[in-house]
Amino acid sequence: MTDVTDSPRTAHPTADVIVIGAGPTGLMLAGELRLHGVDVLVLEKTPQPVDQPRGQGLHTRSVEIMDQRGLLDRFLAISEKFQVGGFFGGIHKDWPATLDTAHPYGLAVSQPATERLLREHAERLGARIRFGSEVAAVDQDADGVTVGLADGTRLRSRYAVGCDGGRSAVRKAVGIGFPGEPATVETLLGHMTLTEEPETIAAVVAEVRKTQLRFGAHPLGDGIYRIIVPAEAVSEDRAAPTLDEFRTRLRAYAGTDFGAHTPTFLSRFTDATRQAEHYRVGRVFLAGDAAHIHPPTGGQGLNIGVQDAFNLGWKLAAQLAGRAPEELLDTYEAERHPVGAAVLDNTRAQIMLLGTEPGAVALRALLSRLMDFEDVNAYMTGVATGVGVRYDLGGEDDGSGLLGRRLRDIPLPGGARLYERMRSGRGILLDSTDALDATGWSDRVDVLPAGAADLPAPAVLLRPDGHVAWAGATPSGLAGALGRWFGAGLG
Repeated sequence: MTDVTDSPRTAHPTADVIVIGAGPTGLMLAGELRLHGVDVLVLEKTPQPVDQPRGQGLHTRSVEIMDQRGLLDRFLAISEKFQVGGFFGGIHKDWPATLDTAHPYGLAVSQPATERLLREHAERLGARIRFGSEVAAVDQDADGVTVGLADGTRLRSRYAVGCDGGRSAVRKAVGIGFPGEPATVETLLGHMTLTEEPETIAAVVAEVRKTQLRFGAHPLGDGIYRIIVPAEAVSEDRAAPTLDEFRTRLRAYAGTDFGAHTPTFLSRFTDATRQAEHYRVGRVFLAGDAAHIHPPTGGQGLNIGVQDAFNLGWKLAAQLAGRAPEELLDTYEAERHPVGAAVLDNTRAQIMLLGTEPGAVALRALLSRLMDFEDVNAYMTGVATGVGVRYDLGGEDDGSGLLGRRLRDIPLPGGARLYERMRSGRGILLDSTDALDATGWSDRVDVLPAGAADLPAPAVLLRPDGHVAWAGATPSGLAGALGRWFGAGLG
């Protein structure tokens, strides 16, 4: 990377935060920052939005997040709900009735559509998004970050966040290590037209999948199919596959290429897993694929990136507003790094379960039987959908088991819902005692009478990301949690 000081142009103050990458993670973060009035600039190296069918849906936790920010109706208008319990390692079960959510479904929606809705949301709130802006250098000092573009332009901000994918230029520029395991298997993914009869395709796919779960042909309409088939080996150059390569691999597994022609999208992915050693170095942060890569098994990649952004946005905004408690920004890595590590582990396990060797087949059969138990199914579904995430906040739990967890949507007195009241991005105190006081934090925290709401504690303090920062009934405990997460109260 070229140091920005070599650039001939002078860096001028540009934004409070520069977000590098206009994928779902970067766009979600831009919206979160603008919700709190932060001046944000998003830089994207592609000349225009990319219309490639990559991530294919939102899991339950991401659905909740969209509801918490008033975006769910927009997603529902262009999506289809799906319910697959314990979508883990190719094992499909009924949706668990005990999963702790008021949104018991995922949404089938393409990544381009997700990006469009998040981009429109961020722009409505005032975010600036520049396409065709490739980052060539990142440098920071005690006062801010200078971002150098490939065309020689130098931009200046107080903070920068790399949301620029697995080959992140930001991560490399600031010298963050990216250890992990290289690929051992590779899979081809493409969209193309098949001329074979749909009934024949379905029958052949069903037969192949009895032994090879990394194989599929999903109809997308108008004769176009989403094809998944194992590659012959792990490629070295990572170049896009050809149609001929797909045909060859289809014939190897199915005995036919189904008359494949006219591809609209060809790609490959591997089981490589890597995680950034740190999510923050000084004034520079990483989120999404820039911080962690893993196989797409279970469809968690897009979702975990959106959830990274949801965790970071309010914290960075509080820092910029001058009211962040000491060490608040450090909690981003402390909370999200373990989540990323857990996703790497569960995708490693899923790749093993998709194997064809006898041990993998036996293990998958055993896990499938275990998932017939409701508690196991609910746990595995919570793992895959993000509902089971619980941050270690280090405080004393009141016995409710809520501390660190996100709270499901619940009805409130007067007919409102909790998630409807979260759309400002402020903290919320749900109080069924009518005896607690958060007046000193009224500019940051809304107090809502809980009444007869289904609340397993007398009162609950929610952070702007919906996770429980405190639960109980003691004024001293509440005051301590308010100070820890929202800063000093007003006099």
